[in-house]
Amino acid sequence: MRVHVVSDVHGNSGALARAGDGADALICLGDLVLFLDYADHSRGIFPDLFGVANADRIVELRTARRFDEARDFGRSLWAGLAVDRATAIEAAVRRQYAELFAAFPTPTYATYGNVDIPTLWPEYAAPGTTVLDGERIELGGLVLGFVGGGLHSPMRTPYEISEEEYAAKVEALGEVDILCSHIPPEVPELTYDTVARRFERGSTALLDAIRRTRPRYALFGHVHQPLARRMRIGATECVNVGHFASTGRPFALEW
Repeated sequence: MRVHVVSDVHGNSGALARAGDGADALICLGDLVLFLDYADHSRGIFPDLFGVANADRIVELRTARRFDEARDFGRSLWAGLAVDRATAIEAAVRRQYAELFAAFPTPTYATYGNVDIPTLWPEYAAPGTTVLDGERIELGGLVLGFVGGGLHSPMRTPYEISEEEYAAKVEALGEVDILCSHIPPEVPELTYDTVARRFERGSTALLDAIRRTRPRYALFGHVHQPLARRMRIGATECVNVGHFASTGRPFALEW
């Protein structure tokens, strides 16, 4: 059995269409949407709406962790649009989802990232794409569990939930061979982004589950430039399988 795994696609539909080549299945751990590319400020929903100069400014504020100023600046820009914020974002996300979901090979098993909008996924997921969140499947004789979304953060992205709700989804999986999530377990080396120079939110519930149930692998994304891309926690190999938007290369698992 050969499975390719990607996360943090962020609009890279071209590479996504090739991500399943040579594999029996593709796993996607979320963040399909590209709202703002921190490496190229001309790409994404934000610069399309407000221009590159404003994208430069909001990246500068967020990188400096001046989140309140960034939110105030963003509000002033949204207030100047002819349509309301929700309408503008949904229209842009729909355009991206139409292209990205069409690029998924069959079969694909996917869960949500923190920048995704789960309510829209049923409209775009074709029969060959199975969406899982707090659920498990059997694949090639192994059990895989999926946990989507992220935890509340200063970024206030679309699919952030409470630690209690997240932990309930992890608990619902039980023992699995491969634990698949968008965010990493709460380990400093796995949550620190060396380019953004900040810790992203990791999950203590995931870390507890890894220590308790000892899956073979814990696969995740979310942190684009982590201090450590992989490390072992007990019997479990923890692997950051992103940032696919930048690399265009899936992580391959064989068993």
